[in-house]
Amino acid sequence: MSDRAVFLDRDGVLNRALVRDGRPCPPREPDEFEILPGVVDACVKLQAAGFDLVVVTNQPDVARGTVAPEAVECLNRRLRQLVAVDEIVVCPHDDEDDCPCRKPRPGMLLAAAERRRLNLVNSYMVGDRWRDIEAGRRAGCRTIFIDHGYDERAPKASDAVVASLGEAVTWILEEGEKKTQ
Repeated sequence: MSDRAVFLDRDGVLNRALVRDGRPCPPREPDEFEILPGVVDACVKLQAAGFDLVVVTNQPDVARGTVAPEAVECLNRRLRQLVAVDEIVVCPHDDEDDCPCRKPRPGMLLAAAERRRLNLVNSYMVGDRWRDIEAGRRAGCRTIFIDHGYDERAPKASDAVVASLGEAVTWILEEGEKKTQ
């Protein structure tokens, strides 16, 4: 266990999001679940550099009744089979539930940090939506936005903007080198 982590959104960061009407949607079936190119290697590099990898994912379709919790768990098991992550944290709520763990609130990050004894100032949040970046910012992490050009609100501010998790890892590791020089 490390004292620092990279928090990763799931859909659009680790696996391909399904884009409908310009907006990203999670896969619902195992045959729709596809790890993005370079993700496995990127995660190996982060772990080799001493980071815990914690997936933090909003899954509001559970609250909406359009996806069963078991379906989300099935996809998370598939993710764990393909990518070495240390923990997966799911918020199954919708905005109307006023849940402290639903991004953009930082509850999932804060709870994982407490469980894992993480230093959030030395941690990063990587996401592809404004909610991810805002949750990371509110938790006190550095933030990296993966810009897929979705037709939706962009984050107000992030520490870096990249095109893939591989680019995010390069940025994180370069930042780490700057701190040690």
